[in-house]
Amino acid sequence: MANVVTYVRESFGELKNHVTWPTWAEGQKLMIMVAVFSIIFSLAIWGVDTVFSNLIETYFSWIK
Repeated sequence: MANVVTYVRESFGELKNHVTWPTWAEGQKLMIMVAVFSIIFSLAIWGVDTVFSNLIETYFSWIK
């Protein structure tokens, strides 16, 4: 049990003293970039899915 407490204490100290955290403005800018990229990526996947769905539907209607 002492090992777990030591691990948690050292991890907290590492996060508090050795990690460089972004500023609030920089964090907001990065969050917006992630949101925009996620939307663009999801639209790209939706487009590819739609194309393949139509191709498969056309193929099965053609062989029927």
